[in-house]
Amino acid sequence: MRSRKIIGRVMFYVLVAFIVIYTVFPFYWAIVSSLKAGSGLFQVEFWPANPAWDNYVGVFQGQPFGRNILNSVIVAVSVVVLSLFLAVTASYSLGRIRFRGRTTLLLVVLSVSMFPQVAVLSGMFELIRWLGLYNNLLGLILSYMIFTLPFTVWVLTTFMRELPKELEEAAIVDGASPWVVITRVFLPLMGPALVTTGLLAFIAAWNEFLFALSFTLSNEMRTVPVAIALITGTSQFELPWGNIMAASVIVTVPLLVLVMIFQRKIVSGLTAGAVKG
Repeated sequence: MRSRKIIGRVMFYVLVAFIVIYTVFPFYWAIVSSLKAGSGLFQVEFWPANPAWDNYVGVFQGQPFGRNILNSVIVAVSVVVLSLFLAVTASYSLGRIRFRGRTTLLLVVLSVSMFPQVAVLSGMFELIRWLGLYNNLLGLILSYMIFTLPFTVWVLTTFMRELPKELEEAAIVDGASPWVVITRVFLPLMGPALVTTGLLAFIAAWNEFLFALSFTLSNEMRTVPVAIALITGTSQFELPWGNIMAASVIVTVPLLVLVMIFQRKIVSGLTAGAVKG
């Protein structure tokens, strides 16, 4: 009996070690590759003897990579703010108010969130051009909300449904309007759900590539995924993997920082969704 417990514990730690290595190793190898140059990229070593820090400087030389990072920050933050604002108000209607067709509307929202981006690419391209937003950050914000808004509405509606009805009734008895109920009563209770859905929307907008490539033309308007994909060497035969890996590390760090800052609220939000959904 005791030997079974020991074997089970050993297998558990082996499984945990495998998961950690499997998930962390690609990012570790990206850091190691970002510190290599020339033929050093083809040498297997756990840490380069002479780190090529010039790769991190070279990313910002010859291309507006700082502007690309700023573009991604503006677009991702705007998408998160707009998506959460619209999703909170929509989730109150869908989660707290009974009306005919509510279930059908929720199923439509869920199905829309599963649409592949390429299915709406041509239509969005024509719409962006008609609105005069081609090669404009507003065009990216508008197009990104197509895939961030449905899942934020769905997740927040699920969370809003489980909030105590007595709180809402007490606020209405005191003369509170629906807007006051949302902002003063429900919003303080939705912190974990807002952080979780907001972070997922931020990651989706930060990593988006297809719309950013299709709806922007100049280097100054591009976001980081497109800017990294278009990094070129001094000739057509050179692929600067050191610079590409350095750029990848730079744009990954903000996501890691956000996850570390909000890890407790993320776990709370995911747990609440799992139990109440």
